[in-house]
Amino acid sequence: MALHKIKTKERDELVGNIYGSRDFDRKVPKYKIPKEEMPADHAYALVHDMLMLDGNARLNLATFVGTWMEPEAKQLMSETFDKNMIDKDEYPQTAEMEMRCVNMLADLWHAPNSAETIGCSTTGSSEAAMLAGLAMKWRWRKRMQEQGKPTDKPNLVMGINVQICWEKFCRYWDIEPKQVPMESGRYCLDAEEAIKLCDENTIGIVGILGTTFTGEYEPIAKIDKELDKLNKKTLWQIPIHVDAASGGFIAPFLQPRLKWDFRLKWVKSINASGHKYGLVYPGVGWIVWRDKEELPEELIFRVNYLGGEMPTFALNFSRPGNQIVAQYYNFLRLGFEGYRRVQQVSQDVAKYLAKEIAAMNIFELLSDGSDIPVFCWKLKKEMSFTLFQLSDRLRYHGWQVPAYTLPENLTDITVMRVVVREGFTIELANLLLDDMKRAVHDLLKGDVDGGQKSGFHH
Repeated sequence: MALHKIKTKERDELVGNIYGSRDFDRKVPKYKIPKEEMPADHAYALVHDMLMLDGNARLNLATFVGTWMEPEAKQLMSETFDKNMIDKDEYPQTAEMEMRCVNMLADLWHAPNSAETIGCSTTGSSEAAMLAGLAMKWRWRKRMQEQGKPTDKPNLVMGINVQICWEKFCRYWDIEPKQVPMESGRYCLDAEEAIKLCDENTIGIVGILGTTFTGEYEPIAKIDKELDKLNKKTLWQIPIHVDAASGGFIAPFLQPRLKWDFRLKWVKSINASGHKYGLVYPGVGWIVWRDKEELPEELIFRVNYLGGEMPTFALNFSRPGNQIVAQYYNFLRLGFEGYRRVQQVSQDVAKYLAKEIAAMNIFELLSDGSDIPVFCWKLKKEMSFTLFQLSDRLRYHGWQVPAYTLPENLTDITVMRVVVREGFTIELANLLLDDMKRAVHDLLKGDVDGGQKSGFHH
């Protein structure tokens, strides 16, 4: 029988080549489910090919999220995709791993009694921040009610440089955000300015251990000292929450003497992102309270429809347990010394890269990677090109190095930032430097569009 007379499906089977099939000479529906099924290898090829146009995650120096894990960790994650971490009665060992991670973090952050503290995993630091904020609001409201005072005007004090999740928290739960603005030469929260904004309606102060904009640590110990004076004078009992999304997995290993955690009197809760410098793929975060009294009982729900009765206080319910398994694997695999070595390499690369960029003599560093392995820079003076154009030019080579303006008060300052993570080596740093020097050379010659007719506009 001639091949052209064989039915399409039979012909595809005879040809035996994926790209010779009918599935690949017609458009894939975008807005509705296809009418018929297709072979698994065809569907895989279509999706795989579409994803080829995504950026290379390892060259993404904008993201704080981890982009590399060991094969053994990947294997454990693939084996546990089907485990719903909320179903603790059905998956007690996953639940045990979650609590072990909480206790290990509580110990790492110097909780008074790490074995008895309370906390949980989350989808990331954004969810963890919501939980911490709710706990602060509920405790403040109870204090005000006990004094017979109104509870309709709560506020939260923080720097204007906080991650967007804190602005979301304030909007979603009707909290007035009181934000300390940046000033020239100061790009994070100032302790004295934060205290000035506090009043009896302040539910807490948020300090950041590794800001998104510059990677700097905020002065948590100084805030605690000033807050202690205020609380003793007013009896307000305003707490501190430390958003250690990045620094919570850096400071204990690289700056162990730095006091920012539960060693400080008024630090009552801490969040961190396991999928950032916790070295896990997205998405897992952690929230830990100083002790059980800091999490109001009203925020804990108990359900029994998955088996045995279990408490839950996360915002999300069902989600895979594999990130928790991966976090526990990392703790066992690396230990304290292993984490220290990994983070030290990242910091060494960040400081090397920052030094080399500063040596180009047209950039001024705002930070150099000495806190978390993150640094940023601005142009020393007005040039014939912008940092937005430099960022765009680096994309030609696959690099994603973001350019952005600073927040209110300093919106006239544009910076670029690099986040160094596990897997970013000195060799890759030198490749970036080579591409960056070529890009600057071309931009200074006026070759803004890289020979293309279509201009770049911001």
